[in-house]
Amino acid sequence: MTVYTTMDSPLGRLLLVGEESDTAQGGTALTSLSLPGQKRGAVVQDGWCEKPEAFTEIAAQLRAYFEGTSTRFDIEYVTSGTDFQRRVWAALEAIPYGTTVTYGEIAREIGAPRAAVRAVGTAIGANPLLVVRPCHRVIGAGGALTGYAAGLERKQHLLNLERPRG
Repeated sequence: MTVYTTMDSPLGRLLLVGEESDTAQGGTALTSLSLPGQKRGAVVQDGWCEKPEAFTEIAAQLRAYFEGTSTRFDIEYVTSGTDFQRRVWAALEAIPYGTTVTYGEIAREIGAPRAAVRAVGTAIGANPLLVVRPCHRVIGAGGALTGYAAGLERKQHLLNLERPRG
């Protein structure tokens, strides 16, 4: 069964969507995390069940991240995508907290030719798990902020959050 909830965050109201599962931590595997106004963001569908309690652990981890007390997520999730998208998304998951990489570095990491940078950007833009799968850590070759489905202001906010303090 598809379940969902919303929660407040510094970026706006998050929509968390998941599938209930006997094997998932807390009984729910996350399938989407999106924000209002996000390109290709999820919207609540007929037949989905609002079930905030299914997301208790996931919400706690997100709150800890936004409070700056956690730098990683231990969340079970399920997403579908092409083989290319899954390779790009795996490379996103390997980007350490507080660091950035370029689209070209992602292409190189997955063994794609330099000409595949646009395809990498398209795959990143199709990431259904904002914040959790850190597409905000990917920047343009010259260090410019580019291409964040939830808006560049939110991307900047996440990068600032992850900036070392002190």
